[in-house]
Amino acid sequence: MVVLDATIVNIALPSAQQDLGMADADRHWVITAYALAFGGLLLVGGRVCGALGHRRSFALSLVGFAAASALGGAADSAGMLFAARAAQGVFAAVLAPAALSLLILTFTDGRERGKAFGVFAGVGAGGAALGVVAGGLLTEYADWRWCLYINVPMAAIALLGVPLVGRDRPSGTLRHLDVPGVLLSVAGLVCLVYGFTQAEPHGWDDAKVLALLIGGVVLLALFVVVEARTGHPLLPLHILAHRKRGTAFVSVCVMFVAMFGFYLFVSYYTQTILGYSPVKAGMTLLVNAVSTTVGAMLIAGKLHRRVAQSVLIAGSLLSSALGMLILTRLEVDSSNVFAAYLTPSMVLTGLGLGCLLAAATDMATAELGPAEAGVASASYNTVQQVGAAFGTALLNSIATSVTGSYLKEHGNGRAAVNAGTVHGYTVALWVAFGILLAGALAVALFSRGERHADQVRT
Repeated sequence: MVVLDATIVNIALPSAQQDLGMADADRHWVITAYALAFGGLLLVGGRVCGALGHRRSFALSLVGFAAASALGGAADSAGMLFAARAAQGVFAAVLAPAALSLLILTFTDGRERGKAFGVFAGVGAGGAALGVVAGGLLTEYADWRWCLYINVPMAAIALLGVPLVGRDRPSGTLRHLDVPGVLLSVAGLVCLVYGFTQAEPHGWDDAKVLALLIGGVVLLALFVVVEARTGHPLLPLHILAHRKRGTAFVSVCVMFVAMFGFYLFVSYYTQTILGYSPVKAGMTLLVNAVSTTVGAMLIAGKLHRRVAQSVLIAGSLLSSALGMLILTRLEVDSSNVFAAYLTPSMVLTGLGLGCLLAAATDMATAELGPAEAGVASASYNTVQQVGAAFGTALLNSIATSVTGSYLKEHGNGRAAVNAGTVHGYTVALWVAFGILLAGALAVALFSRGERHADQVRT
């Protein structure tokens, strides 16, 4: 539900804009308001989970998320919709770490833990692709408002299962809340995420974008300094300094940088070049969603404890890289696109994403007690959010600039526009391929160095 809401309104946005009379300059806030609140407050949400108890936080945030969704569905003005989306992000910042923390505390046996994280990764990773599918279906056959109303019955179903979840006691308190850390982390993450969202329309050299990105980096650097010195840190730095956990965070960030740009290109390409309807374009991504679920629940589940997690992660990055490589061969007049290009690419990227998330979720949350589960879960989700925002902005801006350069040389005729658009997509996908390949090499080298260090200590 949390991941799905990051993408479900994308296809519905034109209908919502027309219905509520949004200006073109303001419509991005339907997406940005959710992303900023969610990404900016995740670390705080992790601390709230520990203070209230993970099960209680899970139930309360479900109710709040459903209420905010209902408010957005009933919105009669753009401002009301923006506010509802921001409220969704606030409750999602508690709901996401609470859900993952409950899994950490519930499944402690190695084999069961692997299966549980496989299911969790499959559902979560498939949510992004399913959001596009659901958004297209609901917008075309119902109304754009149902892209928000749908969360109400989903939350109700989840609430029915809460009594079956074991009780947990609060593992912390907000009495000694690290206020400077809260302010610095929220401000830094908001600056980064908002800077990334503004980079594509305004350019990376825009003064506002540079100020946001540099400001975000400086604020987060100050946050690290504060956390190292305070007695009750919002984010204990040893959580990030753990070698396996760091590997998991980096690999997830790399995967999300590549995959969110990939989803955007597939959606645009199928609609603007192949002429697919929004529903048909969304259905194309179902191949990826199904493959993601298979990779997370079946392949990663079977290989859990049989193959080193670092090997599985490196292989997953390579699988997704190969999927990107297939699409770089696309040309504007390519034939049998769905069978020869889209399907194998969707399968490989989906299997890679599912396997990686199952393994990385396990690595990122290993060896944690109740007191640190919420913070580690929040950190894991934060890495995903930042990677997705950065990847969408980076790859989209590369595609746009390459297409613009192509059109300057070849004119603005329809054939040139289509060829330039596909050329822009393929160049951006080459960049995504390089990012994934570099990530796989880094994981392999890091794990090799870790094994060597272990042998020396032995």
